[in-house]
Amino acid sequence: MELTHILAFNLALFAAMISPGPAFLVVVQNTLSSGRRAGGATGFGLACVAALWTTAALLGLDVVFTLFPWAYVVVKTIGALYLLYVAYATWQNARKPVVDNAKPMHHAFRQGLMVNALNPKSVLFAAAVLAVIFPSNMSLWENGFIIVNHFVFEVVFYTLLAFVMSRKAVSKGYVSAKMYIDRMSALVLGLLGGRLLLDR
Repeated sequence: MELTHILAFNLALFAAMISPGPAFLVVVQNTLSSGRRAGGATGFGLACVAALWTTAALLGLDVVFTLFPWAYVVVKTIGALYLLYVAYATWQNARKPVVDNAKPMHHAFRQGLMVNALNPKSVLFAAAVLAVIFPSNMSLWENGFIIVNHFVFEVVFYTLLAFVMSRKAVSKGYVSAKMYIDRMSALVLGLLGGRLLLDR
C-alpha cells in the first residue's frame, strides 16, 4: 500500500460524501435545527458505522449479500423505511420553532448510526472502492490503517460541515425559512427512501 492509494481512497470518499445523500442531508438538517453539536454528533455516528462497513468489506461481507440476496433486501427495506420515517418526522416538525425542535446529542448520534447502518449499499460501495484502489495482499496493519483513516476522514468532514452550517448567517437564514427548508429536506429524504425501497 502506498500514499497514492490512501489519497485516491479519500478522494473517492469525498466525492461520495458531498453528494446530497441521506447522510449529508441528515447532518445538515440536524445542524440547522439543533446546532453544531447535534450536527457533529450525527456525523460521529455516521463515521462509526462507515468504518464498520469498511471493516466488513475488508472481511468480505459483500460476498454474503451476493450469496444471500434476501439479506440485502431485508437490510435495504428496513433502511428505506427508516428514511421515510425521518422524512415524515421532518415534515411534521417543519412548523415548530427551532427551540422546540432541538435534538439531544444522543438522539443525533443514534440517528447517524441508523442512517448508515441501514444502508447496505455502503458496504458494497466500500468493497468496490477497496477492490479498485488497493492491492489484494495487504497486511493486517495496512487494513487497520484504512479503517482508521476512513473513520477520521468522515469525522473531520462532518465536523467541518456542521461548523459551516452553524454559522450565524446560515442559521439566521434557516430560522426565517425553516418551514420551507425542512419540507424540502423531507421531500428529498422521502424520495431517497422511496428510491432505495424500489431499487432492484
